[in-house]
Amino acid sequence: MSNSQKYTPNTSATSHIPVRQNDFNHQAHDALNDGQLRTNFRRAMDGLIAKRTAQFPDSDDLEARRLHAEAIRQRCLNKLPQLLEQLESNLKANGIKVHWAETAEQACEIIYGISECHQAKSMIKGKSMVSEEIELNHFMAERGIDCLESDMGEYIVQLAEEKPSHIIMPAIHKNAVEVAKLFEDKIPDHSYTEDIDELIQTGRRELRKAFFNADIGLSGVNFMVAETGTLCLVENEGNGRMSTHVPPVHVAVTGIEKVVEFLSDVPPLYHLLTRSATGQPITTYFNMISGPRGENEKDGPKEVHLVLLDNGRSQAYADAQMRKTLQCIRCGACMNHCPVYSRIGGHAYKTVYPGPIGKIISPHMMGLEQTKDLPSASTLCGACGDVCPVKIPIPSLLQRLRIELKRVVSSNDPQQVNMKGAGAGYNAIEARVWKIFSWIYSSRYRYKMLSWMASRFGKLLPNIGPVAVWSKVRSKPVPANKTLHQLMEQRSRQASGQSNGSDK
Repeated sequence: MSNSQKYTPNTSATSHIPVRQNDFNHQAHDALNDGQLRTNFRRAMDGLIAKRTAQFPDSDDLEARRLHAEAIRQRCLNKLPQLLEQLESNLKANGIKVHWAETAEQACEIIYGISECHQAKSMIKGKSMVSEEIELNHFMAERGIDCLESDMGEYIVQLAEEKPSHIIMPAIHKNAVEVAKLFEDKIPDHSYTEDIDELIQTGRRELRKAFFNADIGLSGVNFMVAETGTLCLVENEGNGRMSTHVPPVHVAVTGIEKVVEFLSDVPPLYHLLTRSATGQPITTYFNMISGPRGENEKDGPKEVHLVLLDNGRSQAYADAQMRKTLQCIRCGACMNHCPVYSRIGGHAYKTVYPGPIGKIISPHMMGLEQTKDLPSASTLCGACGDVCPVKIPIPSLLQRLRIELKRVVSSNDPQQVNMKGAGAGYNAIEARVWKIFSWIYSSRYRYKMLSWMASRFGKLLPNIGPVAVWSKVRSKPVPANKTLHQLMEQRSRQASGQSNGSDK
């Protein structure tokens, strides 16, 4: 691109990157063979883990805070229908217009409708993963409205025509050299530099003009307070405040689970959110939006809208165990500590929410048919559950999703039908194998017979099917010559013999 050309964000249909699960195994394989990607993620994850650890020096204090935060989230989720009604009532009393969207398409239609009413041609966006979830940029571009990301990480991935690879730091997969080349190629009159401060200032200068020219400002929401009808926004760069403050119309979009009952519920969650996410005791900005510009006020938007999105969250809410998925406050700590995510990055998942939290929330949004590889893309080491600030039992939820994936779906069982895509991973041969396994292990005689045969003839195990897949990168499993029981009996006999010898 010539430096004299003005850059326009490419959100046309040809640049559209569909958020759909396809072949996780191949995507993960490609990511593992990308040495630069692995280096970038390893460095970034190590830094984030160290910063978080430094913020929680007292393990007893941390555990007490996690228990408190878990109790707040569970109390609010248990009252979710009532709190949403209370929130809507108080938001309307504050002058904020409330919209409900059951699906991603409905949410996009609502936001487009608001834009049409104001004859909008441009939108400036603060960071919003829900807007990524509904693929708003692409939807609006098809209708002639340009969306520009103002969060620096989101701005970088938009320039690169990519999706975010992390829910807190969207461009964490790129290093300074890659960003420097990107800015040189895409930003007019910008010369190559790897100086981080200069790169940031360049991005800010470009965005500053856009804030004042935008017809609509869009943002996400971290917490919605039912008691007061307040929208809370946590950020570091000030772009969230600019997006919600400068354009004449502000549209906030978020999931229905973000509501809390009282204003006093926010500080304990905020305390854990910032420390778990970026290792900061507090973020630079904490915005509380309680309505549009007042009659005698000189700044602020003239209209404020809130779009509340379901998109599969009701499915999780309807199940007592799965409901814990909705406790998430989107800190990303589970991703930073995940041995799978830290090696393959976020793009391999092909979902808006990657990593451990993505594996348990995406099946509700997209169905298990499109996400059937995700529940198994985990070592179940438990690191994600150990660091979650609101104590979401991610490993046990992954195990539940694995069961749902392999379940034989019956139309007579409403619980089974409730899970979208349940049974998508059912395999008749695999089910038969597990039945045989159960039949053998339910009888001590059959179990002893199998053990005896495995210890004698296990070396003859053919290198085909799952064994061939396993042995591609590992040694072929060979049963021991003796079972554990036989080894223990042998050990007991030897110990007894030694004891008798010493007595003599």
